[in-house]
Amino acid sequence: MLATVLGAVLPMVVTVLLGFVAAWHHDFGPKDAPILNRMVLVYAVPLALFAGTVTTSRAQLSQDIPLVIALCVAIIGLYGAILLLCRWALRLPMNISALAALTAAAPAVPFVGPAILGDLFGSASAIPIAIASLVINLTVVPATLLLLSLSAAEGDSPGKGLGAQPGNAVVSRPGSQLSILTAKLGETIKEPIVWAPVLGFLFVLAGLRIPQIIVHSLSMLGQASGGVALFASGIVLAAAPIKVNRRVLSAVFLKIVLQPALVLLAMRWLGYRNPIVNEGCSRRRFHACRS
Repeated sequence: MLATVLGAVLPMVVTVLLGFVAAWHHDFGPKDAPILNRMVLVYAVPLALFAGTVTTSRAQLSQDIPLVIALCVAIIGLYGAILLLCRWALRLPMNISALAALTAAAPAVPFVGPAILGDLFGSASAIPIAIASLVINLTVVPATLLLLSLSAAEGDSPGKGLGAQPGNAVVSRPGSQLSILTAKLGETIKEPIVWAPVLGFLFVLAGLRIPQIIVHSLSMLGQASGGVALFASGIVLAAAPIKVNRRVLSAVFLKIVLQPALVLLAMRWLGYRNPIVNEGCSRRRFHACRS
């Protein structure tokens, strides 16, 4: 067991440290990290998810329905709980509350999922990675962008108009909120990391098979996704001061302890055993480096 954990975690740690050293040695700078991350999100991860999804049978896909439910509840439920806690109990601004909820609830599956789960479960890990990526990119990410946009709009408003009170932000009209949400969802759906796994799912449901040589060709760049993303994480860590406080520790606890435990209990309660439980839970245990 220890050898399995070290075999999955140690390469991740070493890769982050290499990125940190590269930035410290001025081989890469803070401006290079977004470029590397864009390559991962626009090309490497979508290709890996598509290639891994199309190699799955419809029977295997149907077995993952409970996993979809568990991940939706774990991600969306925890996001809503943290958002309400920060907003109403801690009285934090909406933008900070939304970012705190996203940090605590949304795992960095697209970045470290292929590196960790790919090593532990091989091509079978593509389905839980794709499902988690879709849940994140179609729910909590657009919701966070919407809340940030609304917070910025309210902060820039002059405080005049119907329902405005001194010291309070003007409430945006429902029509404007809907238009912002629609625009953000439209932008999200256009991203390859969203439509690539969806396209793969449609291929599987339609019974279409892609020649193995093409799948193998698409997988080559996809195999670099985890390493490049972790290397970029090291660059980011070297460029910004590292602070450990109560909020950071709380987010880490929620993300790598509480949330995986809830998923594990839910999957066990539903009667599922390995490997589907491991795929749903271990992916969360090792992604905190992106937070």
